[in-house]
Amino acid sequence: MGASRGTLVRRLASNTRELPRDAGFTLLELVGVMVILMIVLTAVTALFVSGSRAQVDLNERFTAQTEARVATDKIRQEVHCASGVTTASASSVTISLPAACPTAGGVDTTVVYDTSLVSTSRYELRRNGSRIADYLTTGDVFGYVASSTDSLAKLQLDLPVNVDPNKAWKQWRLQTDVVLRNTTRS
Repeated sequence: MGASRGTLVRRLASNTRELPRDAGFTLLELVGVMVILMIVLTAVTALFVSGSRAQVDLNERFTAQTEARVATDKIRQEVHCASGVTTASASSVTISLPAACPTAGGVDTTVVYDTSLVSTSRYELRRNGSRIADYLTTGDVFGYVASSTDSLAKLQLDLPVNVDPNKAWKQWRLQTDVVLRNTTRS
């Protein structure tokens, strides 16, 4: 043991200075990481919220457009079978259905299609008082052309649909003419 006790203490003291410190992160580093994390979480949350709103808007527009298509098909089916139109205006039409029509229930009947104001700039299309289409932007959806020597009578439909009337670019329009097959040329 040729080393003295003082030499050992110096060697141990110099070795401890060279050991790495295990002090952790500073408060400034932790706050910086938390700020970055909050920015990323805020951006991701905003992305999900935006996507959810877009999905809700898409579903509302799809539902309104589908209702208009189904209503048009129902009107077309009944008008093709109808024996005539008894009254017609821009917002209402009454058609006569003979007993042979599938929706007449075996008896001669009349069916009234009309529009009703739900709120400002929002109308619904009704069949005998029951809603069959919603989110119409006008109540004037019908046009009637009486039969002539050249053609049978026809009912014109113009269904402008928009779930957000403040955004005119989102409007979707379904227009069609439906011939009353059981009318005669006059």
